[in-house]
Amino acid sequence: MPEATLVGAGPEAEAVLERAAHAQAEGHWEEARSAWEEALGKLDPEAPGGAVSAIFRWIARSWMESGESEVAWDCLEAALAVADATGDREARASALNSRAGLLFTRGDLDGCETIFREVKNLARQLADRPLMAMADQNLGSVASVRGDPDLALVRFQSSLRGYEALGLEERYAPLLSNIARLSTDLGDWTAAEAALDQAGKVCERRGDRSNALIVELNRGRYHLARGNDGAALMALDRARGLSESGDGRFWYPEIMKSYGTLFRRTGSLDKARTFLRRAEEEAAKRGDRVLLADVAREWAVLHREGGDSRATLVALNEAHRLFQEVKARRELADVDRRLADLESEYLSIVREWGESIESTDAYTQGHCTRVAHFACLLAEAAGLPQKDLRWFRMGALLHDVGKVAVPESVLKKPGRLTDEEFEVMKKHPEVGVELLQGIDFPWDVRPMIRHHHEKWAGGGYPDGIGGEEIPFAARILTVADVWDALTTTRSYRAAFDHDRAMSIMNEEAGGTLDPHLFALFRDEVASGAGGRAA
Repeated sequence: MPEATLVGAGPEAEAVLERAAHAQAEGHWEEARSAWEEALGKLDPEAPGGAVSAIFRWIARSWMESGESEVAWDCLEAALAVADATGDREARASALNSRAGLLFTRGDLDGCETIFREVKNLARQLADRPLMAMADQNLGSVASVRGDPDLALVRFQSSLRGYEALGLEERYAPLLSNIARLSTDLGDWTAAEAALDQAGKVCERRGDRSNALIVELNRGRYHLARGNDGAALMALDRARGLSESGDGRFWYPEIMKSYGTLFRRTGSLDKARTFLRRAEEEAAKRGDRVLLADVAREWAVLHREGGDSRATLVALNEAHRLFQEVKARRELADVDRRLADLESEYLSIVREWGESIESTDAYTQGHCTRVAHFACLLAEAAGLPQKDLRWFRMGALLHDVGKVAVPESVLKKPGRLTDEEFEVMKKHPEVGVELLQGIDFPWDVRPMIRHHHEKWAGGGYPDGIGGEEIPFAARILTVADVWDALTTTRSYRAAFDHDRAMSIMNEEAGGTLDPHLFALFRDEVASGAGGRAA
């Protein structure tokens, strides 16, 4: 928390600084900023550069809390320039520390960690024990985001010991809040609760509303993690009240996201949607890609629980896109794990959607899963890169998604379709592509869905293209699709055995099927499976 006095500031400035410190403690950042700006004009003409630099830092913090990171950055540039111009190393260290903190909120872990280490070295040279403790705290936050909880705890505990030795109680609350959040993530409920309780008492004793907001938000997360929905709601209500009675907009989207999770989990879906939209809007305003991705993932869970597979995939797609951006900018150390988790969710949702299409027809149940299995075996044999196989499998699972628009009377008809009925059936590849509009899979699956009924010799549907005009992935899928159709019982005929199916497909090689891919399937997939495989 900023000090109420600065050495050499002068009596007029100190009176204003006292008012600013009080407003900041109450979480009224705009009021505090106005007072600090006023204090700049009332500083003693002989005030040291460190005093000027400190006020610029405090103004920057107020802009950060209001979600205006670009303005905050400009203020920190001014704080650093003043410190360097006056040769004040203590002020330089403090300005650098604040700059690193801003980089941290932007997700630039490499940049902020480099500066935090520089700050710690400067603090050692200056024997500035408070700044050394703060550097440990900040490096602990970096370690936590980088996915090293053990190192993060070591640094947080070192920082806490430093503050305790100095009697700097005003520094306890944010640090204890960090310890509580990390302990919650690790499932150490006892440590998390103890840290939250201690932090809450410190905030109450000091009248520190700005840090009380963070403590209550983390208390809400703690209760959400434990499934204590009533206690989570009370904590989030307290955090929201503190945010709305002050100017703590920085934490507002996190509070809204947590509300969304809570109400989604308790079945209040309209409320969940309302709060997730607010979280999304606020996160977008400040350009927080990680939070936007987390909100998109929460939308996906909400849509999945509502049975809307398409909307689920749209939300997962948005989360995946955002995490890819974060990865490209190296903003989050565990982004690879998050992306892997998302891709597993993709596959699960795609499989569920594919199975739901077949659920009303006993004869075709499992068709999409079987086709995906054999298509992936053939794709691998044909040299499709491993990195693309997961997405290829998703296209195979969804290849018949357009059949949701085909009447059951046509899908389940035991005999030959009339010309009119066949025209209806022929629309399902195009309908499938339409259903996937807005879902930009990292690997484009739509050509598989549109073209899996094209024929090597031409004359298939929907576009009548042939040969290598047909996308490679679609030609692979066609082979697997024909194999499964022949080797399973349908409403209009019994399944063919392996040899008969191979004979029919051999006749279709060069007609319906890519002859090279059929030969590869025959020699390396179907024969290797020992006949029909699950």
